[in-house]
Amino acid sequence: MSNNTRPLRVLMIHGYRQNASSCREKSGAFRKLTKRHIDPVFISAPLVVPSKPDEANSAADERGWWFSGADDSFSAGQQSELCRGFEASLATVRAAALEHAPIDGVLGFSQGAALVGLLCALQQRGELDWTFRFAILVAGFRSRSMPHAKLYEESITLPTLHVFGDTDRVIPKEMSEDLLKCYTDAAVLNHSGGHHIPATSKDKGVYLEFLDRMRLQC
Repeated sequence: MSNNTRPLRVLMIHGYRQNASSCREKSGAFRKLTKRHIDPVFISAPLVVPSKPDEANSAADERGWWFSGADDSFSAGQQSELCRGFEASLATVRAAALEHAPIDGVLGFSQGAALVGLLCALQQRGELDWTFRFAILVAGFRSRSMPHAKLYEESITLPTLHVFGDTDRVIPKEMSEDLLKCYTDAAVLNHSGGHHIPATSKDKGVYLEFLDRMRLQC
């Protein structure tokens, strides 16, 4: 298959309290919508989210990409001096990228999208030893962890697609729009739903237009 007709290999970066398996499940409709365009590679974060005694799903394998709280917790809106586990997560993503090379793009959801945004900045600064050519950020936001602040100082030129919902109560639309300001080559899919990867027939055209443009650049 020639480069401009093969599916694009995309690292799938799950959200907080998810893992590779749950991300695969939750992205089923999206994968069906883009199955001729994307070859997804699912990976799990290295950090296990501590369960709470009163949680019914305390046996679930819930993962995160970094912790902003001293109690190994994470909140997207929390101003923090901490980003515990971030370096381990960078190593996990790097290992997957090298194992499945070449990687064409990365897709992140929620905290995973915040991580993807940081990866875009690290690549822009020449601080990654692997590369990708585009990113899709679903319900993304700027990390409030202070060690990450420097990664938002430079505009990102990498082609990106930013997806966010009008009724998202976990990551409000305004947080995703704030992240969008960091990018100079950005497409937008603003849907009417909440905190999920939208995959309706109305959304399909936006995804495929972006992916077709990325594939032509292979």
